[in-house]
Amino acid sequence: MPVFAANLTMMFNEWAFLDRFDAAAEAGFAAVEYLFPYEATPEAIAERLARNDLQQALFNLPPGDWAAGKRGIAALPGRFDALKADVERALDYAAATGVRRLHLMAGIADPHDEDAASCYRRSVTYAAGRLAEKGIDLLLEPINGRNMPGYFLNDFGAAERLIAECGLPNLKLQFDIYHRQIIHGDVTMALRRLLSITGHIQIASVPSRNEPDGEELNFAYLFGEIDRLGYDGFVGCEYIPRGHTLDGLGWFKPFARS
Repeated sequence: MPVFAANLTMMFNEWAFLDRFDAAAEAGFAAVEYLFPYEATPEAIAERLARNDLQQALFNLPPGDWAAGKRGIAALPGRFDALKADVERALDYAAATGVRRLHLMAGIADPHDEDAASCYRRSVTYAAGRLAEKGIDLLLEPINGRNMPGYFLNDFGAAERLIAECGLPNLKLQFDIYHRQIIHGDVTMALRRLLSITGHIQIASVPSRNEPDGEELNFAYLFGEIDRLGYDGFVGCEYIPRGHTLDGLGWFKPFARS
């Protein structure tokens, strides 16, 4: 049975960030993820995880100035020193939370630009190497251009090729089913083919990015397929509730921790 991680950036927004850990545990989640932890202290997050017996499934390395439109700096020329500092900052939170997978955002850049491609490969190689020293996987996530126009890594094939070319055992794919359906479709066959390099799965309905209970995809079938394939990682619930978070958890009841 999939182990679902509540995404505390998108879900449980009726509570303050640290209180979302309590709310997610009360709702039956055994794990949590979120985009960024950096506005809270590592110690505060660690306390909420321990208090609620929650596992930390995933979070992102710092993305640059998010409010100014930055969506990562890995593919941006001239930002390598900043990236190295960001890796160390993320590792402080990883040590406190026990997380075993971190996502590196690429940034807004032309994927056909040779300088951007070179910077990205260098950043990925460095970050994966540094995280490997701590037993942590580095994840790469293709993101669709409708939600994030101009994002550098916008193709699953490009991510697959880079992972193969780098040949680093802790470099994995973050397979977001929502992004996959929008970019390429063919979700089930892609899961079957790419599961061996997949370190994390995320879900949301398509096209609305709401609860995984309808629209284009048959999530009951996909959850069964994930089990059939033997996936033993987390499935992140990176969706925007239609209304109050708790009112939209009917789909989750069969999977909730008692």
